[in-house]
Amino acid sequence: MMRSFLLTLASIAALGLIDSFAAPIAYQLPEETAAFKPGPNLDVVKNNCTGCHSADYVAVQPRNVKSKKDFWQAEVTKMIKLYGAPIDDADIGKILDYLVATY
Repeated sequence: MMRSFLLTLASIAALGLIDSFAAPIAYQLPEETAAFKPGPNLDVVKNNCTGCHSADYVAVQPRNVKSKKDFWQAEVTKMIKLYGAPIDDADIGKILDYLVATY
């Protein structure tokens, strides 16, 4: 019984070692098809937003909303609370100013 347990444990350990020597996967990312538009606080937006997504994500958001400010406020809040975007409180207003003025 003990021998069976030790063989199983050794097998699991060996698989872990083999996995640690696996070659990394390399892949080519597609070219971006959009760029952030010039606007107020563009540098703040690039510094806070491009770590997780490209300008493409912003460019495909709906345009026919009742209140652009409410829409973008909800989007920025979602990025922070739901997806854990590490955005400083001081940058939130600047990001909103950019999004409302530009999109």
